[in-house]
Amino acid sequence: MQLPPSSRPLLALLASSLALAGCAPLPLAPAYEVPAIDTPMEFKEGQGAWVRAAPADALERGAWWELFDDPYLNDLAQQVAVSNQNVAAAVAAYAQARALTREQRASLFPRVDLDVRSNRTGGPDTPSRSTYSWNIGASWEPDVFGRLRLAVDSARSGEQVAEADLAAARLAAQGELAANYFGLRETDVLYRLQSETTAGYTRSLQITRNRYEAGVVARTDVLQAESQLANSQADLLTLERQRANFEHAVAVLVGKAPANFSIPVDPKWSVKVPAIPVEVPSTLLQRRPDIAAAERSVARANAQIGIERAALFPSLNLTGSIGSSAASIGDLFKVSTLVWALGSSVAQTLFDAGARNARVEQARFALDESAARYRQTVLTAFQDVEDQLVGLRVLTQQQGLRAQASRASGLVEQQVLNRYEAGQVGYTEVITAQQNAAAARRALVQAQIDHQLAAVSLIQALGGGWGGFGSMAATSP
Repeated sequence: MQLPPSSRPLLALLASSLALAGCAPLPLAPAYEVPAIDTPMEFKEGQGAWVRAAPADALERGAWWELFDDPYLNDLAQQVAVSNQNVAAAVAAYAQARALTREQRASLFPRVDLDVRSNRTGGPDTPSRSTYSWNIGASWEPDVFGRLRLAVDSARSGEQVAEADLAAARLAAQGELAANYFGLRETDVLYRLQSETTAGYTRSLQITRNRYEAGVVARTDVLQAESQLANSQADLLTLERQRANFEHAVAVLVGKAPANFSIPVDPKWSVKVPAIPVEVPSTLLQRRPDIAAAERSVARANAQIGIERAALFPSLNLTGSIGSSAASIGDLFKVSTLVWALGSSVAQTLFDAGARNARVEQARFALDESAARYRQTVLTAFQDVEDQLVGLRVLTQQQGLRAQASRASGLVEQQVLNRYEAGQVGYTEVITAQQNAAAARRALVQAQIDHQLAAVSLIQALGGGWGGFGSMAATSP
């Protein structure tokens, strides 16, 4: 089919549009650079040099929870990645972001539509007749000024933000799981200690009753022993409630109803803390998902400037169609019934009282805001690591002192009880010694658990462990 001479100018416009679309777009968006960060040269609370933070969250973090050498925790952590609903929501958000990127990328290509119709008309005085038609239409917006490419870049940055948010959701859920699981195990240890303490108070009460019946001590000693035993039994009930709350929290984290989930008591469980490497390279901060998300938000804001600037230029749209309409299906594809059309349009806003320039200015300030949020995120990451490093150092020292205090108070407790049985001291001194010994034992367990939780917090501050750097063997305190 030969096109008439009248269509040649339109074809020339189409050819020139194709040539323009094939050229590099105008540099509407500023050249993107990661915002500069004023970083210290070395750790304040450790060893190793800082480097400029730049997202590298795609690096393998590994199963960091395995550093604690707890098979039950390992199994629970695997369930978080599959069943945790916050993680599932983040997975869905990431899938949406990827679909949006594909949608934006599709705008770079022509759109083709097919329209096929069949109609039958008639009336009281009009014989019925049938008509058939088909039409293939195409439309395309050449990306002359790069607006569509910038939209794709912006969507891709949004996709990367969603990917970083997914990593952050996983890391947060895993860290929360570890904290609640260790809290539960701590409660089990404290329950054993409190049970032993309660058993000791029971023996003390029996001794006091025997001495009271023998007329050696006053009934006040018996009442004091009974009060101490009742308070200890009440503390056992408090620990039962705390354990149940931790167990319920773990159930929700692994995506199960608390009624259908339980963690058995493990009498052999003991606190284990991973050995912290002498040097923790600051490059591991690059894997923090929040830093990655903040940096990619800056990239998206940078692309948005170009998108808003592109709106200042004309938009070109090309359309074309070919089709046929006939009274019978057999005539639909005859050359004589074919109808074609080519069209183009150019749109340009001539006056908007500065609205588009204002949107460009908004985009520039949005970039400044995103850059400031990125810098704040990195500084907060530095703070998190420093806090956990000093926490680990202090808790290690405290743990040794708590152990020393526990041993000493245990000896005092036994000596005072022996002296009471010998009639050398009053029962008030026994109560004081027993309470001090019980408090020292609880403080030792708390220090051990705090040490373990500080290690979990450091792993999270570093974006998920320090795999491949230094020793990672778990050690018992």
